[in-house]
Amino acid sequence: MGKNKLKKFAEVQRMTHVIEPEFDEVMNKDYRLKGNWNKEFGNDNPIVLELACGKGEYSVGMGKLFPEKNFVGIDIKGARMFTGAKEVEDASMTNVRFLRTKIDLINSFFAENEVDEIWILFADPQLGRPRKRLTSGMFLERYVRFLKPGGKLNLKSDSTDLYEFTKLESIPEYHQEQNNFEFDLQFDTDQLYEEGIKALDETMQAVLNIRTYYESIWLAQGKKIKYLSYNLIKK
Repeated sequence: MGKNKLKKFAEVQRMTHVIEPEFDEVMNKDYRLKGNWNKEFGNDNPIVLELACGKGEYSVGMGKLFPEKNFVGIDIKGARMFTGAKEVEDASMTNVRFLRTKIDLINSFFAENEVDEIWILFADPQLGRPRKRLTSGMFLERYVRFLKPGGKLNLKSDSTDLYEFTKLESIPEYHQEQNNFEFDLQFDTDQLYEEGIKALDETMQAVLNIRTYYESIWLAQGKKIKYLSYNLIKK
């Protein structure tokens, strides 16, 4: 591991807004913050998750746009997380946390009805491994355990494969197998910046215009950005 990466790891570990549980604190058990995130933030504001947050551009960007909400960026790679965590520290932001863990363990961290919104942004499309995709039925089943009825699930991606899998396979199949919850499609575009974004209000346009590191790369390559938004309905 390079010296620069080691330095970033050390910096992240001293930041109080970065939470790094030990494996034995979460494996097959609930972490201490489960059901207590509003206490962690010191308010009762809505909680929004950014899954596989990378450098945390959306957690930070949305945290600035919406000071009345709380944001948790989740990823396993601490060196990447350093960028967003340092920006939060430098800006003295109090409504953003970063959680370093595997998303497979997410149900150890959030209680029923604790989360208002989920963002999945340019996640690995896991080509050839659909079960590992963050919109697979396995993960949807995890999300409904803590996402509030009426809560939102957002997917923004350059991957046609992930976009079509989510819209045409995973969520329809989930509906066939699950009788208690339904993901109701609210917005769908496979050309976000060319046409889709024009149909949204100014607030959502500002949110969707936040650029991640990876999105900037895909846009430079001429890739089209896709966006899906669902509301969770309890039947």
